[in-house]
Amino acid sequence: MAILDKAKIGNSVQVNLELSKDRLSKEIIEAIKLSSKGTITGYKITDGKGIGVVLKLSNGKEQWFFEDEIDFLDESGRVLTKIYEPRKSNSSIFNTLKLLDYDNKNNIGELLNPINFFLWLVVSFKDIF
Repeated sequence: MAILDKAKIGNSVQVNLELSKDRLSKEIIEAIKLSSKGTITGYKITDGKGIGVVLKLSNGKEQWFFEDEIDFLDESGRVLTKIYEPRKSNSSIFNTLKLLDYDNKNNIGELLNPINFFLWLVVSFKDIF
């Protein structure tokens, strides 16, 4: 767990709002827009497999974030290299699925094509695993 090695209580981090705004309240989003920097105040188990951090934001509120939603800052406030490394799957089928890409279809003929539907379905399932 790389985040436990790097994320110490009191460290300054920057929140990547684009990765986290879909699950945050309006008040928290506004606070992050004012200042995306926060201070680590604790840890939280996120999904049973990962560890997240609890941050104290500029408005004094606390909110937790996944490890891939934050960037660590050095003493001068510059972003350090991300420590988050996505989990690696040992299964070759999952590695193959990660290579697939699906472009959204706008034409009704493309939408009704069963091959496009199957490709969309397979690509959608890769996000689950």
